[in-house]
Amino acid sequence: MDPMYLADVEAFRGTGPRAEAIERLRAAGQPIPQIMHLFAYKPDRTDHLAAFTQGVMRGPSPLSPGQRELIAALTSKLNQCLF
Repeated sequence: MDPMYLADVEAFRGTGPRAEAIERLRAAGQPIPQIMHLFAYKPDRTDHLAAFTQGVMRGPSPLSPGQRELIAALTSKLNQCLF
C-alpha cells in the first residue's frame, strides 16, 4: 500500500485497541488500511466517527447489514478505493 500523505500519522505508535490492531497487522505482514492510522493517532477525535459508522452499518434499517456492506464495497470500488 502506498504511504500516507501524513507521514507523522502513519509513523505514530499509539496505545489502545486500534494501535494494537495495527501492530497485529504489521506483524502478520498484512497491509494496514490508512484510516486505521488516523483512528489510532487521535482516538478522542475519531471515536465519534467510529460510532457513527457502526450505527449506519449495523443499526436499524430496512437493509440488512450484508446489503449495506455490499453498497459500501461497490462505492469503494467505484471510487477506486481499497475496501
